[in-house]
Amino acid sequence: MTEKILVVDDEEGIRHVLQISLGMAGYRVLTADSGKSAMQIVRSEHPSIILADIKMPGMDGIELLQKIKAENPDSEVIMMTGHADLELAIQSLKFEASDFITKPVNYDALEIALKRVHEKIGMKHKIKEYTEDLERLVQEKSRRLIEAERLASLGQSVATLAHAIKNITGGLKGAMYVMEKGMEQDNKKYLSQGWGMIKGNVQKINDLALDLLNYSKQRAPDYDLFDPNIPVREVFHLMLPKAKEHGINLRLDLDEGLEKVFLDLEGIYTCLLNLVTNAIDAFMWGDPSAAHKEVVLTSKKADGWAVEYQVTDNGGGMDGETREKLFRSFFSTKGSKGTGLGLMITEKIVREHRGIIDLKTEPGVGTTFTIRLPVSSEHTDATI
Repeated sequence: MTEKILVVDDEEGIRHVLQISLGMAGYRVLTADSGKSAMQIVRSEHPSIILADIKMPGMDGIELLQKIKAENPDSEVIMMTGHADLELAIQSLKFEASDFITKPVNYDALEIALKRVHEKIGMKHKIKEYTEDLERLVQEKSRRLIEAERLASLGQSVATLAHAIKNITGGLKGAMYVMEKGMEQDNKKYLSQGWGMIKGNVQKINDLALDLLNYSKQRAPDYDLFDPNIPVREVFHLMLPKAKEHGINLRLDLDEGLEKVFLDLEGIYTCLLNLVTNAIDAFMWGDPSAAHKEVVLTSKKADGWAVEYQVTDNGGGMDGETREKLFRSFFSTKGSKGTGLGLMITEKIVREHRGIIDLKTEPGVGTTFTIRLPVSSEHTDATI
């Protein structure tokens, strides 16, 4: 469909000239000689762009702009003004005019203003489509979550998940607002900030979806004989750059004399990665200015067990109430920045190994998570 543009001016000559030039540019041009008649056309034809004179008898351009924005916030309005009325034109920007051009109309300036408007409209459509796609994704993941039998026992956790989704959607709406202001003011800093906010919230959606899939999927552990230090070393080398970036000393303390153990290598790697990530994040969300920050990743032999893994940090520790909530559905010490599923996934994998996971923590001292895996090579999936 041909894009509609409405020209509003009380001078017939200007309307006629603009109708011809804009028509030749491919627009379907509508015209109005007053603010009142312009509003009637806006309500019936819904033009995407309005080109309005700022000085008109009766309803002036500023009042028309306010009425249009009140009824059709997505309409883009370009104001036309004489050189003596530049102050009014600048004032119109405060009422969300997209741009302004001076009279007599310079067609190069009009072309540039229309190009900016189309870029703004295109960006709005992309953000809207992006948000709608994310909302559909969230709705689909939520539907699967509710329908899955293995998650039925989570009960009220669905409400907590909805709250997390609401926070993400709120973040996206905030990002849209910042980007719109950046486009309106041609402010690259706002545009960069808004885009960064969008990327951050998309990453939250991705993390939440992946954690839900990891927790709910029916994956049979792949047990085999492995050196139990393999997953420890892999996690250490993966997380070392992040630890250094945040001034954290990540240290390995391995028992090199351990015998091979029957374990699901991918599962134990996931467990240790979750625990080390949480330990590093404890400094980031707790007191990032702590003088000496250290996380130690340990493997050793334990009486009655094939191997014992420990992840220890000297962060702020946790109080009793926080400790009690740790393995509950969707609880996270990171607030809205975490999904709350990492420790649930870790506990699930340890149970599948018929092992145990333990926690020792003290406020102001630090936290140690311990995983112990059995000697037996006979494994059955634990029921959660």
